[in-house]
Amino acid sequence: MSRNRQQKKIFYKVDPWKIIETDFDPQTNFLSETVFSLGNGNLGIRGSFEEGYDGPAGTSMEGTYLNGFFEKVPIHYDETAYGYATHTETMLNVPNGKLIQLQIEDEVFSLFTGTIEKYRRELDLQQGILRRYTRWVSPRGKIVDIEVERMVSFAEDSLVLIRYAVTPVNFNGTVQVISMLDGHVHNQTAENDPRIGTSLTGQTLKLEKLEQKEDASKLLQVTTHSKLQVLSCIHNLIESGHCINRMNHAHGQMLVHRYTFAAKMGERISLTKSLLYLRSDRVPPDQLWEMADTILETVKQQGWAHYHMVQRQVMDDFWMHCDIDIAGNDELQQGLRFNLFHLFQSAGRDGSTNIAAKGLTGEGYQGHYFWDSEIYIVPFFIYTQPWIARKLLEYRFNTLDQARRRAHTLFRKKGALFPWRTITGIECSSYYPAGTAQYHINADIVHAIRQYEMATGDWEFILNFGAEIIFETARIWLYIGAFSGGSPQRFCIFTVTGPDEYTALVNNNFYTNAMAKSHLNYAAALAKRIAREDDEDFSRISRKIDLGAEEIEQWQMAADAMYLPKDEERGIHPQDDSFLDKPVWPFDTTPENHYPLLLHYHPLDIYRHQVCKQADVVLALYLLHDQFSHEEKKRDLAYYEQVTTHDSSLSRCIFSIIGAETGDTEKASSHFLETARLDLDNLQGNAHHGIHTASMAGTWLSLVNGFAGMRISEEGLRFSPQIPVGLTGYSFRIKFRGNCFKVNVSVQETTVKLLEGDGFEFYYGDEKFLLLPEESIQLQRKRE
Repeated sequence: MSRNRQQKKIFYKVDPWKIIETDFDPQTNFLSETVFSLGNGNLGIRGSFEEGYDGPAGTSMEGTYLNGFFEKVPIHYDETAYGYATHTETMLNVPNGKLIQLQIEDEVFSLFTGTIEKYRRELDLQQGILRRYTRWVSPRGKIVDIEVERMVSFAEDSLVLIRYAVTPVNFNGTVQVISMLDGHVHNQTAENDPRIGTSLTGQTLKLEKLEQKEDASKLLQVTTHSKLQVLSCIHNLIESGHCINRMNHAHGQMLVHRYTFAAKMGERISLTKSLLYLRSDRVPPDQLWEMADTILETVKQQGWAHYHMVQRQVMDDFWMHCDIDIAGNDELQQGLRFNLFHLFQSAGRDGSTNIAAKGLTGEGYQGHYFWDSEIYIVPFFIYTQPWIARKLLEYRFNTLDQARRRAHTLFRKKGALFPWRTITGIECSSYYPAGTAQYHINADIVHAIRQYEMATGDWEFILNFGAEIIFETARIWLYIGAFSGGSPQRFCIFTVTGPDEYTALVNNNFYTNAMAKSHLNYAAALAKRIAREDDEDFSRISRKIDLGAEEIEQWQMAADAMYLPKDEERGIHPQDDSFLDKPVWPFDTTPENHYPLLLHYHPLDIYRHQVCKQADVVLALYLLHDQFSHEEKKRDLAYYEQVTTHDSSLSRCIFSIIGAETGDTEKASSHFLETARLDLDNLQGNAHHGIHTASMAGTWLSLVNGFAGMRISEEGLRFSPQIPVGLTGYSFRIKFRGNCFKVNVSVQETTVKLLEGDGFEFYYGDEKFLLLPEESIQLQRKRE
């Protein structure tokens, strides 16, 4: 069943290491601004043009973003109730520092005037650089070559560098290069699509101070409500060309540097522009100005070449540990590397920020973090860049107090309840059936922590961060669930919403109950383990959160009695107590242009039908893989495939994983291929508003956990590889307990080679192997 998909179109030249655009088309420009975005986890900049954009309305959105830099505003309810979320947060669009205009005599360069004789824009995934080349013929016949390179630095995470060069081709004369910093910025306002925009209107950032010098400008602004400051700076350095005049001026918060050159045919004029963004939640406000001067002076001294070298080193290391190599499908190869590159660009690295649903490429979902991070994205980093995974999990610890306050508000008891969507840790969703009711988020976060500990052996993280999260969140299940009467006794969980947002406020959502059981089992076992192995730490944690032995026993009792719905007649797991009693959504009479359903039907109309936006039961089958039989997985997958629209970008990758595991390789391959190029081909129809970070990570999950069959348990890693339809092989790299190894899957065999580390044991099917340093193990691949 294929719903909610745009007709596939290849917008960019297929290349294994680059995204290449060879024609300028205003109709695809909005999408290209997302695709060509750059970031470094702290700072992101959309791929819009240096000269600005004067094309048709609705075909561009300027954007520069700082991860977690937000404005906080009250949520207005005409009818409110106790415990509703009170405020929302929006990641702000900060000043545009990349503006560089070109003027030849009195003609201003624009892609909408004159003639574009040559055009090429490429995102170099291997080096982390955006390059652009244009040969432009002005309306009066003057020809110039324009070359631009752009880099969001991994060496200095507040820095963007732009190298801008102009070469006159057929004339001598006056050329002006105009570098600007525009502080008149605002966020995209809300549309009818609830996934897009914000209620913020006008300019949220208020001017506090500005400064202009010969080659530099600074702009200090402050948010209205959250009172965060951002200092935006530019510095211009002329690298070549005969500059005959410099002039600075300001128009309000538009700061302008105008350089006039005596240009000669064939001689290159070049300027390197540094953009710097410092923020008061990371730098003390009274040090912002001084720190900016220090950093900009360092950048000036070290120059483009130094930062380019570091950029290449960082990217070389990333690809060394994260690359997936595909044999037999260049489109898939390009899509996979594009996805991994954007994940690396988007992930917070400071323990105070996470990874937003749209990364740092757009304003969809207001820059909020969701449970997508722990279930989809953190696993990719656990097995490739575990230090980033740890920082993403530390973010949850650093917002634990907010989760505690939320739990106290709702239950007036101890514990912690993490939010559905947030930036600083508060619940930002005004729609509680989809927000607050998703209690499974507690278990999702704990699942990721457990995966991290099993894969890394980082016991120090558990003692200092993880255990406190695990114990505090476990308390919530006893508040929203209860032991039933009868025999055998059952523990039921009431009035919740699972991952599927097309079904809300139900009893015994299968995913929620199954994940709660896993959470409670783990919490009880972990408490006993810490008490046994690290008595002092257990005493410290217990005192801090007032944890007693009786409470731990209650967790175990609830886990042992957890009710997991099962329909014996159909042999499937009902999504909840009432799901199978509802009529199936009338798919046959639903127009194709009415997907996603959420944009065309009232929530209550959707809720009263059997219809899923995304994987729910099927997600539980994947995450708790060792708790269900092959036949159970096969029956559940077949049933829920019929009633799932995949309106959520989180969905297809999970169906692909279970499809691969249960032998439906063809369907699994179809889902995998669509997920891999979801944003490049704009298959969801909304990539212009930003990438889909969880789906990007889902591509990695589909290959590594799906087709390669990688699973982790207390016993270790296990593989059972197969090959997607249309491929002849693939390889990927994994980090596990201090080891880095490569898995290569071909039609004939699977080879596992240790690249770094002292070695480890793993399972291939049911057989155990020991991989030692400088060793490769060749394993005959079982035929499907």
